[in-house]
Amino acid sequence: MRLRLQYIDWIGLFLWVFRAIIIILIVWGTIATLLDNPYSTRQWTDIVIFGIAQGSMYALIAIGYTLVYGVLFMINFAHGEFFMSGIMTSAVFIATPMAATGFLDRQPVLSLVIIGIVAMTVSVGVALLTERVAYRPLRKAPRLVPLITAIGASFFWQYFFAGLYGSQVVPFPVPDGLEGAISMLGTEVLKTHLLVIITTIIMLLGLNFFIMRTKTGKSIRAVAEDKDAAALMGIDVDRAVSITFATGAAMAGVAGLLFAGVFRQVQFFMGFFPGIKAFTAAVLGGIGSIPGAAIGGLVLGLVESIGPALFLEGLGIPAPHQLKDVIAFVMLVLVLIFRPQGILGERLTEKKA
Repeated sequence: MRLRLQYIDWIGLFLWVFRAIIIILIVWGTIATLLDNPYSTRQWTDIVIFGIAQGSMYALIAIGYTLVYGVLFMINFAHGEFFMSGIMTSAVFIATPMAATGFLDRQPVLSLVIIGIVAMTVSVGVALLTERVAYRPLRKAPRLVPLITAIGASFFWQYFFAGLYGSQVVPFPVPDGLEGAISMLGTEVLKTHLLVIITTIIMLLGLNFFIMRTKTGKSIRAVAEDKDAAALMGIDVDRAVSITFATGAAMAGVAGLLFAGVFRQVQFFMGFFPGIKAFTAAVLGGIGSIPGAAIGGLVLGLVESIGPALFLEGLGIPAPHQLKDVIAFVMLVLVLIFRPQGILGERLTEKKA
């Protein structure tokens, strides 16, 4: 009997029991909520639409994490600050003056395009500067070194922009044309949410074309596969890495504009939580997989939106909607425990990992 106990994988057994408990709690809470039926069909539709819009923003930010990891196999924890820097600069120097002069309401489309271009340009500039100064000299260093550097770069950019623009919350003006809602799917869909979803679809399709069809995109894929072989084939590895950072930062700049349009404010700390959640989305979908990042962002947004109402409320947890951030981080832990390669990811060989 003692010999049999020695061969039992106690850690594996504990994880299976833990998994079973989580599944039981989710099913129990869901059934209790559905039986109690506290929300109308329209309210559920609103929750789902908000989850899709929120997940779309997570997907755009997660693209930056997965692109950099796919090429350099490092987690760029400063990516949330790329997201923050562009839209905060646009809000202070472009959006607020436009709103004050009335140009924002007279030319809403042109105004949003200008704000978006400035946000993307600043985000790309910050990303390229960080890559050149902080990451490129450490490319041959042990994996832990650039990871710590990324955390330091994140704090540096946070407090750099806090010192530049102040630590207060800056209101973000929205054109009158984006106020209100549109009747759709039997409910009222906010125009800002519709803009987020449509913009995300366009950006993801454009990114897919860029990566899969263009010469530059093919060079990025070659560098991601094998840097040394790509260099021998005449590909400029440094240029490919820089373009990778710029592409991810441009997506983050667009996400910043959409985020500011939905929540109507920006501040120097705004990149932290969306950045961590986008990292969770990238891990959930399969870090290094672009479709995985998009799917992971959408799934995370939906679970974060639906979860408090569907799972937690049925368990009798008070103020469940205040725990939506907990759901995101619990998902990260569960994914790392039970499927570390993510939804579309693959297990890496020891050499590549």
